[in-house]
Amino acid sequence: MTDPAEAVVITVQLDGTPHSLATGTTLAQLVQSLGHAPQAVSTAVNGKFVAREQRARVLQANDVVLLFQPIVGG
Repeated sequence: MTDPAEAVVITVQLDGTPHSLATGTTLAQLVQSLGHAPQAVSTAVNGKFVAREQRARVLQANDVVLLFQPIVGG
């Protein structure tokens, strides 16, 4: 049996670098854990833009996550 105190960890690619997360971590939790205000960054997972209101999605092993500055203007 495994020790319940041990968190199961997955690895995602965060801005091109491997990053370990607890299983069940959402995109919103990752953004917060990195110290970003939700409105301060835009996000994409596996090449697809993820709107702020959709960041409750649970990240999976090997997901490719990008954080970038939102661009405003025209």
